[in-house]
Amino acid sequence: MTLTRRSVLGALGTAPLLTAAAAPAPAAALPAVSMEALVKAAQWDPAKAGEDVTPGCGPSVRLVESALQARGLLAAAYVDGHFGTRTRAAYAAWQRSLGYSGLGANGLPGSASLTRLAAGRFTVTHPLSPGARRTLQGFAVNARTAAMAEAAQQRCGFRFTLEQGSYSPGEDPTSAGTHDGGGALDLDAERLSAAQRRAAVTALREVGFAAWLRTPAQGSWPLHVHAVAISDTDLSPAALDQVGDYYEGRNGLRGDGPDDGPAVRKVTYEEHLRSR
Repeated sequence: MTLTRRSVLGALGTAPLLTAAAAPAPAAALPAVSMEALVKAAQWDPAKAGEDVTPGCGPSVRLVESALQARGLLAAAYVDGHFGTRTRAAYAAWQRSLGYSGLGANGLPGSASLTRLAAGRFTVTHPLSPGARRTLQGFAVNARTAAMAEAAQQRCGFRFTLEQGSYSPGEDPTSAGTHDGGGALDLDAERLSAAQRRAAVTALREVGFAAWLRTPAQGSWPLHVHAVAISDTDLSPAALDQVGDYYEGRNGLRGDGPDDGPAVRKVTYEEHLRSR
């Protein structure tokens, strides 16, 4: 039998026509927060006289501030890209809400708390970690600080002698809490020549420390080099403030005097590694 067009249509009846399924719309990519940029701003911005945004950090800071606002921890007026004292306090409140305390709630974004805050809102790039704790010349430090100290020694060509390490709360009252957390070192300077002292401070700064030569005229301590690892997320509040002072050209002491150390480009350890 020959099927006509009419009979074919009749045979098909009212069966629906099959069409290709529409491809689902791709999910919008989440924006990115650079943890390096965020932590730099969290250290620097509270030390500023005004509310300037740290170059390259504003977009990451605003995303985090928006997330803090969404959780009722920060007023909308402070979602401005400036990681000032109110943003730091709001971030510390976020850390406490997660059950952190002590160094874990210092207001400086850590990897775990930042990842929790990021959920569904942004991704985290350029992560930072202080690494595992270990000893260096018998003093407690973390892996990142130890690697930075080694890089500085290679740069200046001689070995350092440590007088104090990190994670030592109450060990030396003259330290004013700067060694309570990670990232802090004191080096013996009495055995060094004037040229070696300057070389040590220069090398420490060039690999990412905020570092100064401390003299007996400045306080009740022997001649030594004090160094704080920039962007160590375990910094004590006092050490955190010293990093801000360093960025602002101050000496990190109570009187807020001008920086009396060698002028070098201020970098983090990660920026130093990328520049090699």
